[in-house]
Amino acid sequence: MKQGKQLLVSALVLLCATWSANGGNILVWYTEGSHWINMKPVLETLIDRGHKVTVLVPSSSMFMNISEPSRFSYEPFNVLLTKGEMDKVMQDMFQFFIYEADHMSYWQIYNRFMELIKVNMENTMKLLDGVLKSETIMMKLKAGQYDLLFSDPIFPGSEIVADILGVPLVLTLRFSMAHYLERHCGQIPAPPSFVPAAMSKLTDKMTFMERVWNFLFYPLQDILQANNMWTDVDKYYSDYTGKPTSACELLGKADIWLMRTYWDFDFPRPFLPNFKFVGGIHCRPAKPLPKDMEEFVQSSGDAGVVVFTLGSMIKNMTREKGNMVAAGLAQIPQKVLWRYSGEKPETLGANTRIYNWIPQNDLLGHPKTRAFITHGGANGIYEAIYHGVPMVGIPLFGDQPDNMAHLKAKGAAVTLEINFMTSEDLRDAVSTVINDKSYKENAMQLSSIHHDRPMSPRDEAVFWIESTMRNKGAKHLRVQSHELTWYQYHCLDVLAFFLSIDLLLIFIFIKTCRFCFRRCCGTKSTTKRKAE
Repeated sequence: MKQGKQLLVSALVLLCATWSANGGNILVWYTEGSHWINMKPVLETLIDRGHKVTVLVPSSSMFMNISEPSRFSYEPFNVLLTKGEMDKVMQDMFQFFIYEADHMSYWQIYNRFMELIKVNMENTMKLLDGVLKSETIMMKLKAGQYDLLFSDPIFPGSEIVADILGVPLVLTLRFSMAHYLERHCGQIPAPPSFVPAAMSKLTDKMTFMERVWNFLFYPLQDILQANNMWTDVDKYYSDYTGKPTSACELLGKADIWLMRTYWDFDFPRPFLPNFKFVGGIHCRPAKPLPKDMEEFVQSSGDAGVVVFTLGSMIKNMTREKGNMVAAGLAQIPQKVLWRYSGEKPETLGANTRIYNWIPQNDLLGHPKTRAFITHGGANGIYEAIYHGVPMVGIPLFGDQPDNMAHLKAKGAAVTLEINFMTSEDLRDAVSTVINDKSYKENAMQLSSIHHDRPMSPRDEAVFWIESTMRNKGAKHLRVQSHELTWYQYHCLDVLAFFLSIDLLLIFIFIKTCRFCFRRCCGTKSTTKRKAE
């Protein structure tokens, strides 16, 4: 018996040693905020499966703290950018979208947006300098013998580093504006007749005028991004390599694109073999709530509770808006758990409790939760879909209005505008999604679609990362369109060829007719003259 146990232990040790020996060496490009929230569960699963994970982290980061214990290996790099400067860019962006844009002309909005983009690009270049122009960091990366680079392309740089290191590149992203990266770099089809451009707030069921707007939205966004964002990156790469280098072409070499969306949330659209849709990576079953919070939730009785948060970035709001929101929440029969760090509103009702932080996923999975008031961030939306909770959306900026347009079209949410809503609007919206059973039914239908998959999104993401490492890339899934010019892709050269043949045939036909006409008419004229 004892010998059998020893053999079992030895076998397990040998298995673990073999597992670890076969593990890959993965480099992770720096990212922030909600993007990191989606990457982290995948990286933790990869570590559980015996892989080594090294994360590049700048000396100034809004969310990552390399001094805290972690299962990852961190590779810090110095950057001439303070955390305060990074925070200021984010706060300026919030200020613009939430408070300023509604009171500006289109021209003022464009100019202000360009100012913010310029500052953001300057900070991006500083991040690139910290890696690419550091001999120490680049020597470490080249000596690291990495098997794969994993990146969210919200920050450029991973594509050129993967090319320099000669390793496969796996990208993970929710989307790029107007699907610019997916369409131009990944070559994914996006017919404007039924694929709404990201950020357009359109659905796949468009009227004629909406299709006109969608048709124009794509090229307008392409011009905006190409001239104000990617041109700077291309110039940086070209200066660094000493030859013309396109960021989009480098991104086009990516082996796998892990898209953080799915058909529960997004609209059906064409895709390619190396595009994998893994929305809801971070979702998980609910855990028990802290004791005091559970007691408050249970005190709600049959009415249940409403969960309210505007995300980790929005910690407060103006006194006027805070009072307006609190007054609206005070008028509903449900208890409310509100994540809020600002000044306590004077109109706060007895049914509402404020928290600096809430276990959002665990609350959404609680059987007493009736609705979720959200800013429309993709992470929170997916947790609500996972648990089948209807939503009231108060989108603030970025992709949030577009996200809520999707949920509204699917009948699982009501949307409000923070700068124009009243207390009564908020009260009525919450009452609608709770009392109109169709919202709950639609939310549960989306939840059913989310769970009805061959494997979990996290396992699918891990599978394709491991598959890419096993096969030294995934070029067998990469379409040939990457090697075609724009006119070859659209078969314009083929059309020109057929047009040339048609024109040649028409030319020959005309020449033949003219020749026959001359011969015929010429013979008759000659015969007539001879007769005379």
